[in-house]
Amino acid sequence: MSKDTPNKATATEPACPVSPLGNLAIPPPSHFSHLYKPNSDGNTVVLGIEGSANKCGVGILCYNPKDETYQTLSNPRKTYVSPKGCGFLPKETAWHHQAHVVALVRAALDEAYPGEPSPERFLSGIAFT
Repeated sequence: MSKDTPNKATATEPACPVSPLGNLAIPPPSHFSHLYKPNSDGNTVVLGIEGSANKCGVGILCYNPKDETYQTLSNPRKTYVSPKGCGFLPKETAWHHQAHVVALVRAALDEAYPGEPSPERFLSGIAFT
C-alpha cells in the first residue's frame, strides 16, 4: 500500500537566507572544489534521497552563493502504510522503497528543472540516508 505525493508542486517555500543557521559553519564552495564543481550557474545543487523509515523521498536543494540562500527545488515522496495492526514491516517497506525510488528521482529532477532534457547536469552532488 502506498500514499502518493499529490499531483502538485512539492517545494512551495521561497528561498531562505543562510544567516539564520547560526552556529552551523558554512565553508565557502572553494573549500570543496576538489570534491565537486558548482553547476554552470555557479550554484551548488544536491539531490538527497531519504529512505530511513516508512517514507521514501527525494529532494533537490540549491545553494546560491551570490545571495547566500538555500531553496528546495523539489521534494516528492511516497509513504508505505502497513496493514492496520501490523506496525513497522522492514521487508515490505524496503520493497516499497525499491519500487518507487527511481520514479521519485525522475519526478524530483522533472519538477526542479521542467522541460530540461538532461537535468542531472545541474547536480553538484548526491546525498542519502
